[in-house]
Amino acid sequence: MVNATSLANRDVDAIVNELAPLVKRIAYHFMAKLPASVEVDDLIQAGLIGLLDAAKNFDDTQGAQFETYAIQRIRGSILDELRQADWLPRNVRKNLRRIESAVSKLEQEFGRAPRESELAARLEVPIEDYQQMLLDARGYQLLHYEDFQESEDGDFFDSFLTDGQRGPLDVLEDQGFRRHLVQAIGALPEREKLVMGLYYEQEMNLKEIGEVLGVSESRVCQLHAQAVARLRARMKTWTSK
Repeated sequence: MVNATSLANRDVDAIVNELAPLVKRIAYHFMAKLPASVEVDDLIQAGLIGLLDAAKNFDDTQGAQFETYAIQRIRGSILDELRQADWLPRNVRKNLRRIESAVSKLEQEFGRAPRESELAARLEVPIEDYQQMLLDARGYQLLHYEDFQESEDGDFFDSFLTDGQRGPLDVLEDQGFRRHLVQAIGALPEREKLVMGLYYEQEMNLKEIGEVLGVSESRVCQLHAQAVARLRARMKTWTSK
């Protein structure tokens, strides 16, 4: 823990060295939410810049904890870096919509969550290609601004400037949406449910989750993306209301 003496003396190098593992942890936690094209080393570099900035500018006379301040600056620096990148290319979004559609149709046919092999067969691709689609989909979230566009060419903000229209915040605050989401999470296959719990509740990164499950980090990424696709397929009715 960075103490008051080190801050008072502004030993910036010592502070950065001490908290560098925190930067790495935050960067790896971002990775499950980002496209495969994003390099974790780039996030770590951006985070270190944020930490360096925090160490130089922290005012320890205000009574705030340095770690709390540093985390905010690290996250902010990483987000600034990401704003310059394409989070999810259009062809990846298209593939994920195909997966969501396949999930929805197979669930209706089977009355259960479809297996990976069944989804690959419905999409008419080898299982390896299907798993690569999931890896490419790193960064796919439960709810996107694009879900509220009538077409891929539409502009989200233009379409929601008029009064009385339903936006993402309205959906997320809908109690019915929340109840339906809880049910959808409960219906996930056990391994995918565990991945979601470890990532979002325990705040473990992909590597740590892989160690718990005894699988590779890339496999955890696939399981996470597939779980999100299942949840999105089940929650479609709420984003389209």
